[in-house]
Amino acid sequence: MADPKGFLNHGREVARTRPVDERLRDWNEVYVPGSLLPIISKQAGRCMDCGIPFCHNGCPLGNLIPEWNDFAYREDWSAASERLHATNNFPEFTGRLCPAPCESACVLGINQPAVTIKNVEVAIIDKAWEGGSVAAQAPERLSGKTVAVVGSGPAGLAAAQQLTRAGHTVAVYERADRIGGLLRYGIPEFKMEKRHINRRIEQMRSEGTKFRTGVEIGRDMDAAKLRKRYDAVVVAAGATVSRDLPVPGRDLNGIHFAMEYLPLANKVQEGDYVAPPLTAQGKHVVVIGGGDTGADCVGTAHRQGAASVTQLEIMPRPGDDRAPGQPWPTFPMLYKVTSAHEEGGERVYSVSTTHFEGDEDGNVQFLHLIEVEFTDGKLTQKPGTERKIPAQLVTLAMGFTGTDQENGLVAQFGLELDARGNIARDADFHTNVPGVFVAGDAGRGQSLIVWAIAEGRSAARGVDRFLTGASELPAPIRPTDRALTV
Repeated sequence: MADPKGFLNHGREVARTRPVDERLRDWNEVYVPGSLLPIISKQAGRCMDCGIPFCHNGCPLGNLIPEWNDFAYREDWSAASERLHATNNFPEFTGRLCPAPCESACVLGINQPAVTIKNVEVAIIDKAWEGGSVAAQAPERLSGKTVAVVGSGPAGLAAAQQLTRAGHTVAVYERADRIGGLLRYGIPEFKMEKRHINRRIEQMRSEGTKFRTGVEIGRDMDAAKLRKRYDAVVVAAGATVSRDLPVPGRDLNGIHFAMEYLPLANKVQEGDYVAPPLTAQGKHVVVIGGGDTGADCVGTAHRQGAASVTQLEIMPRPGDDRAPGQPWPTFPMLYKVTSAHEEGGERVYSVSTTHFEGDEDGNVQFLHLIEVEFTDGKLTQKPGTERKIPAQLVTLAMGFTGTDQENGLVAQFGLELDARGNIARDADFHTNVPGVFVAGDAGRGQSLIVWAIAEGRSAARGVDRFLTGASELPAPIRPTDRALTV
């Protein structure tokens, strides 16, 4: 193990964030550059190298966490990077964006603050890139088989990289103008600078993966023709249909899905716009939805100069500590203060939107809400608690309901759906159409980035077996596996 007394001698320390007034003036990542290296060795040394490391159960990738903690403690960054990449294609993504179910399952977390696994992970990969130990891994020989991957989010990219390294010729099709899916346009720059994506894409190109942007399968290219062109297809199109709010006034100007609002802000950072076509500047902003996407809208609105920002959540405020019904090592629902929440704004829990009110020109001006409570599992409104708040820009960040079916992809392939509206698949991630596989949110439903990468890696094994009859690629999860929750 690393330091036998590390968890006794050292408390939990996390990466320092830049002052709020400083980071609101730019779009760079919120953390102080280089702040992890002076503390990360001691933090990695807090890992107890448990006999049964439950962090492995918390993470669907099966990350070898005690092993790379040990190498990080000894500052052997090359060995740590090798162990990290053994199970995770993109640790710089997960180390920045994952909510860290591994830390919730950390054995030390039973009665002490858990090991800072995420911080150790991102310190390892950043040091590896800095030291030049992250290299392209081109296959020694080609199989002669071709694979199309539809979608370039984390699931699609993981599947593409695994299959390319196995010797297949892989082309990734992305309907947007740049590769990355929601990593590119759904995640704000202050959470993950897009240079991290660009660097990985160049590595994948060096390995032999081809990329086709601006091509939407189902609209720009018939899915059936794509199937005929390639020996196998991986559908990793995500669950991109946003959950709507069908209340009176929804059609007023100024009410947008989060995924209409966030990409435009990211396109400014890409240089496509000088100013975003949709901005919070000088407006009273209301974000409906208390999750990570909602927090992304909050942080974006702050940087655009919103007059006020209010985030609404229909559920009650979570507790600061584990609830009795959410025991270790399950992933608990806790009150979380993200960097965006540190920057200001108001958070309101246990409320439901009843309707929107607009001006004579059809622009939203107010949001009407009412307090709610859950009684015997049923949502009920509390009479006499109605009120309205100013709202000149409203973003709907209430999650996603499934894969886009309007573009024709599902119908043209002839794919069957499961009871939840996701694309159905068997134990090898194979759909009902021979040679067509599905990975990520398109098959699982809305989930976390670690599950997307795990799905991409597992689906790649299924494709490899389909093409060659056998596979040595790893498959960390089954399609039926679910997160460690209660």
